[in-house]
Amino acid sequence: MPASLPAAPVPLDAVDRSIIAELLADARISNAALAQRAGIAPSTALLRTRQLVERGVIEGYHAELSLPAIGRSVQALIAVKLRVHDRDEIDRFTGKVPRLPEVLSMFHVSGGTDYLLHVAVASTEALRDWVLDHLATDEAVGHTETTLVFSHVKGQSGPLEG
Repeated sequence: MPASLPAAPVPLDAVDRSIIAELLADARISNAALAQRAGIAPSTALLRTRQLVERGVIEGYHAELSLPAIGRSVQALIAVKLRVHDRDEIDRFTGKVPRLPEVLSMFHVSGGTDYLLHVAVASTEALRDWVLDHLATDEAVGHTETTLVFSHVKGQSGPLEG
């Protein structure tokens, strides 16, 4: 999780927006193809892409796995309410849980829930055991509520506005 957010949005020009749009469509695009699609020289594409990384606009490039193909076809969202709001316990919990291999994402949220976890496991039995082993037995956790995910349609980062 990022330690802090930028104070203000990073200014982006038309070339930046074109590069970002192409990388969102295909992060494995070659620099030559990226340059051609953005209408710039390959050296400019490379420089501008590096600058987007340095400015914190592009945070990384990632492989995306098929969860069913790796034996993790059951996804769930788990709302977690902490029992105590002691800083040491919160730090321990937030340091441990996102590192568990089943956790796809962890969100710190407002309202009656403190954290929302997105997990993927092999079966509903594995989900039950995971909740028992990692949440129900954790002294910091006061309550959990698990919701099965029937389908997950990913969105985009959203269109870049000019």
